[in-house]
Amino acid sequence: MDGQSEVKKLQQHLALLKQEYAKLQSKYHEIENKYDAIAATSGDSSEDTFAARLLSTVSTLYNSETYSDIQIKLPDRKINAHKLVLDARSNLWNESILRDKKELDWTEMESDVAEAIILWLYTNKIDLKSEDITLKVIRKAFEFKLDNLVESCEQFLIYSVTIRTCVKFYSVAEEIGAENLREYCSGLISTHWDDLNSSDFEHMSGPLLYQMLKSKTQLPLHSAVRLQREDVVFLCLVENSAKLSDIVNVWSPTGELPLDLALRGHNASIAVTLVQHNADINIRDSQGDTLLHRAIKHEDSFSALFLLENNCNVALATRAENDSALHLVAGAPNLEDGAKIAEKLINKNANINAQNRLGYTALHIAIQADNRPLFVLLLAQAALDVNLKTVDEHVPLYYALLKYESGDDSEESYACQLLGKGAHTGALYSSNCDSLLQKVVEDGATNAAVFLCDHLTNVNHVNGDGETALHAACAKNSPQVVDKLLELGVNPNLLTNELRQSPLHYAVKSNSVECVEVFIKRGEGANFNARDINGETPISLALNEGHKDLVPVLIRGNADVNVRNGKDFTLLHQAILKEDAKTALFLLDNGADINAKTAESETPLQLAIHCRLGEVVDALCIRGVDMSAPDRLENCPLWAALDSGQDDIASILVRHGADTDCWGPGPDGCRQTLLHKAIDENKEAVAIFLIQSGCDLDSPRMPGPNGEGGEEATDRASPLHLCCQWGLETVVRTLIEHRANVNSRDADNKTPLHIAIENQHPEIISLLLSVPEIDLSLRDKSGLSPFATALTFRNNKAAQAILDKLPSAAEQFDAKGQNFLHIAIKKGDIESALFLLTVRVDVNSRVQDPMLTPPLHLAARHGNETLVRSLILAGARVDDRDAQKRTALHTASEAGNAPAVSALLQNNSDYDALDIENDNALHIAVREGHLNVVRALLTESSIDAEAVNLKGRNPLHELCKYGKDNAAAICELFLECMPEYPINKTDIMGNSPLLLAYMRGNGNLCRVLVKAKACLATENNERVTIFNYQVPSKQLLNRLLDQLSLPAVWTNTDSCQECGKSFSITVRTHHCRHCGRALCSKCSDQEVPIIKFGENKPVRVCNICFDVLKTGGS
Repeated sequence: MDGQSEVKKLQQHLALLKQEYAKLQSKYHEIENKYDAIAATSGDSSEDTFAARLLSTVSTLYNSETYSDIQIKLPDRKINAHKLVLDARSNLWNESILRDKKELDWTEMESDVAEAIILWLYTNKIDLKSEDITLKVIRKAFEFKLDNLVESCEQFLIYSVTIRTCVKFYSVAEEIGAENLREYCSGLISTHWDDLNSSDFEHMSGPLLYQMLKSKTQLPLHSAVRLQREDVVFLCLVENSAKLSDIVNVWSPTGELPLDLALRGHNASIAVTLVQHNADINIRDSQGDTLLHRAIKHEDSFSALFLLENNCNVALATRAENDSALHLVAGAPNLEDGAKIAEKLINKNANINAQNRLGYTALHIAIQADNRPLFVLLLAQAALDVNLKTVDEHVPLYYALLKYESGDDSEESYACQLLGKGAHTGALYSSNCDSLLQKVVEDGATNAAVFLCDHLTNVNHVNGDGETALHAACAKNSPQVVDKLLELGVNPNLLTNELRQSPLHYAVKSNSVECVEVFIKRGEGANFNARDINGETPISLALNEGHKDLVPVLIRGNADVNVRNGKDFTLLHQAILKEDAKTALFLLDNGADINAKTAESETPLQLAIHCRLGEVVDALCIRGVDMSAPDRLENCPLWAALDSGQDDIASILVRHGADTDCWGPGPDGCRQTLLHKAIDENKEAVAIFLIQSGCDLDSPRMPGPNGEGGEEATDRASPLHLCCQWGLETVVRTLIEHRANVNSRDADNKTPLHIAIENQHPEIISLLLSVPEIDLSLRDKSGLSPFATALTFRNNKAAQAILDKLPSAAEQFDAKGQNFLHIAIKKGDIESALFLLTVRVDVNSRVQDPMLTPPLHLAARHGNETLVRSLILAGARVDDRDAQKRTALHTASEAGNAPAVSALLQNNSDYDALDIENDNALHIAVREGHLNVVRALLTESSIDAEAVNLKGRNPLHELCKYGKDNAAAICELFLECMPEYPINKTDIMGNSPLLLAYMRGNGNLCRVLVKAKACLATENNERVTIFNYQVPSKQLLNRLLDQLSLPAVWTNTDSCQECGKSFSITVRTHHCRHCGRALCSKCSDQEVPIIKFGENKPVRVCNICFDVLKTGGS
């Protein structure tokens, strides 16, 4: 609010400055216009004019004897002057006045002021050195009617006015009629009205100030009082005599009253004037306080005494707290003449026992405020009641006792004086029937409580809860009070109503060692084994509350060390549960039962482990506690310690002989060791501890006593197997370091290495392989060695590691004579095969069976091109042969693996290689009907397509004899690639390709051969031709003959191919001009023109061809 007010004032001040600036600008423009007009009418803009020279001459005549016709007498000297100049400046010095004068007397004027005026008269220049001189100059200028000089001074004063001078300037302006200065100062006064004080107005006349107050303020009387101007106050009261009460008793917006202002200014004269003019001395403010209340609250003794002397009402109380003037005086110890004011109040019959809204009397307040003079004054009053209670039921003695506690403990203390005045020491509080002593003890006033004990009549007073002052003293840890009460014979065994607790219980709850020590010292019948409603004795309660320092103290007081509390805990149980090792050891040293069990059958050892108390565990073990007894979760102490991360306690147990195996129930009722359990629950730290402590490293789980247990009971997995299964590397490392059997085998004959590989744990695999004793040849029930397992599970890194340790691992053969490369190729497992190649296995190692198949043969049959090429790159011999002397090209051709064939041919495979049957790859390809393979062989190599096998057959013979459905397409490929192929060549049996195809019934192949001009009449060694071969139907033969578009090749035989008659000189050889068979004349006696051959004349044909030509091939 103060900041906002200051900003507002600055804004108003700035507005005034802007207004003055605007006026000056206006005046400047007016003067400028007048000057321009004069300059225009003179017609001469130069300075060499009469007027200009006249002004220049006058300015040189200042204090000059030249032309001087009058002198001006100053206090200290005389100055030469000129009547002409004086007359020109003011009408006050006209000719009629100055005609007979030789001297003007200005001796009453200060020299500086006079010289400034004379200088201005001659030069039109004024040197205003200060505000005071300016004020004097402007007054004289006004007196001499020098209007221009007044105006100059007025402008100077406007520029230099401040908050402190604005009132003075305003008075001068009002005096001389300087309107601009007056308006400006008036605005500044309005803006900073609240910042002005009485000193600013001391030079202003009463009437002028009163007029200003009326114009500037809403409450001129308040302002006049605030300015300490009694004359203005009087003017205001006179002017408003008809309504005095309305103006003298009006509160200002800021909560001020004319009488209140006068009193605060200590102006008794104005205050008396106001009282005489109907000012209400008992008027209340908005808070309900009278002027007397306000004066006392402000510690204004002048105002308070004035009001009392003018008979204000002393019985009135404040509205909010109902405090009387006496209450307020009691609470103002620093009030000057406070005792005098209080005495006047009492003399005016103020109620000394009056209570305020909180029930406090002036006596209560005087004690609290440490107002000793008023306290003494009140005690001297016969009507004073020293036992009145506040709303909180505190008597004055209560506050006096608190003062006693604070150091007011002399014989003249408040408490002593109250007791001497008859204050009751047995005052009770109705809420719980607490005594004054109990209340003082609860408030921690120890010294006051001890003091009060000496003035009590009943030290065994019991409150509503059954508590005595001794209970309270123990609860507040006040050994001095306890000692005093016990000295006075208080009953130390009284029990409370609800919890039935003795003072000793309270001392324990407050952890008051000193109080317990007092009970022991006094030794006057305190029961150290008294039980409360929960069965807690003081010593058990001490442990339950965690007050360990009390236990040895209570034992010295004959407390029972093995007593049980309401929860059936012994002191040892409680000390351990509170993690109080010191107390537990103390109890053990004092004969505490080490085998006592809780209601849940927990022993001290189990509790000590649970609470991480190594010292207690060690002490119990030294005293022979059972270290194998299971807890309610069937866990032995060692497991409980390890499971909670307490290796130090576990070490203590092991050092004292605890069983590190501790066979117990496992999954589904089987039996297992702690090591099995730790591994199964993935608790590596526990497992490592057990291993390092010498537990059984190799035993598998076992069935329960009655054969219980699921798979775990029969899997015969050692701890190392389990670690490899779960990936517990650190445990594996520890097992290996402690010589665990790395070659142990489970129910599936798997070693730990098998398990590690199957579960993909590379670090564990490396650890196992680093053991010198590991046997890498062991196989599981599936016959898989560790290397085979690695390949099966695609664990190439493990396989490589195994090979690094055992290079021959990859060359192991199974029951079928196959090694890992053979198996991978046959399975099409390219990844494994490539891995084996990278580790440089023997790529020419043969299958150990009668066929002796090399890997390349297997790839050619079972694999893809990539595998074949990879084997070749790895060093496989492309022309290596199996037991049947077949190369990989033979095998690929037989399998129809055209990409493999191409790969082999590109890698310089011997395409003319012959197997045991003298078949080359083409023989096999056509026999199997693999068109793509045939195309690759014919187009990508120079294979001998006419090669003859042991049966005298070339590839075409094989095609015609064994051809599949695509034999015709293969034959066309043959003829396309080899147009000059000998299609009529016979095999060792004399069969031509056409005859073989006909005998096979392959019509499409026969048609291709016939179209290629194959000889139709060829007969084999058994004189069989296509004409006499026994078939169910001659339809194929007829169609072949009908298909002929050119004369067939003639055949030459020694007998007729129709009737079998031998040719001789008498039996000549004839040929059928259509089919080319060799016939006798009788068998070729038919003649018919063969139009399709271009034979238009009848020619000799056989009977079959005659029928075909006559009737067609149907």
